Amino acid sequence: MINRLCIIGVGLIGGSLARALRAAGYCGEVIGAGRNPNHLRQAVELGVIDRFETDPGLAVAGADMVLVAVPLGAMESVFRSIHGRLAAGAVLTDAGSAKGSVIEAAGRAFGCVPDYFVPGHPIAGTENSGVAASVADLYWNRRVIVTPLENTDPAATSRVRAMWETAGARVSEMEPAHHDAVLAATSHLPHVLAFALVESLARLGDREEIFAYAAGGFRDFTRIASSDPVMWRDICLANGDAIQSMIDRFIDDLRVVDRAVQEGDGERLLEIFTCAKQARDRFAGN
Repeated sequence: MINRLCIIGVGLIGGSLARALRAAGYCGEVIGAGRNPNHLRQAVELGVIDRFETDPGLAVAGADMVLVAVPLGAMESVFRSIHGRLAAGAVLTDAGSAKGSVIEAAGRAFGCVPDYFVPGHPIAGTENSGVAASVADLYWNRRVIVTPLENTDPAATSRVRAMWETAGARVSEMEPAHHDAVLAATSHLPHVLAFALVESLARLGDREEIFAYAAGGFRDFTRIASSDPVMWRDICLANGDAIQSMIDRFIDDLRVVDRAVQEGDGERLLEIFTCAKQARDRFAGN
């Protein structure tokens, strides 16, 4: 049971967690924090939080669980604002998509990474953002990865795990660097490709006609290009090395397809497309 939950960054991710924990009766009071009081008032009106502060240092007072769900570029400033303000025994966690940068930000802000900090990443979301998009079942049967360090208090990790499991998630542990490599391949690269494709088509002279005749395949492939640009800019900057490695690999593989098209190599195209279909069908089946 969480007596007082503080969510810094009450959007889709933090708001959905608050809704899930409330529905489960697992949380007493929920305090929100953020820069925009109008957004925070909306969160109160929607019943996601009970009250709010625009100063994160005031918001964390008395909280026994604190979730930081802000863009990666804002993590360090939030950590600095709550340094020395957390209650004794409080657990701090985050929802950032790149763990290496968050851990480094915590180390700079606190002087060292505290043993009560449990880096985490819920692998769930939609192309929509903001607290109005939050739903209580966002994490149901979805994965959450926690990346505790050697000095992380096991009791703090257990409390974060229990919180996410109460929200319906399947929680696993991973080394931070491995997490960032895996997510660069499975999440970050697809978003980069979707953004790049839509931006490329938007610059074509006949773009209105192209988008007018786009069918379901285009909508399915590019849905995530409607995601928050600020968040994804920060992710690309924070996990740049791993993302660049995946981009380079993808470019090499795309050249193989390009060569097969140029040479009219139907057998090679069929081989590539069949392998991709089988892999996608296995993934969808699981």
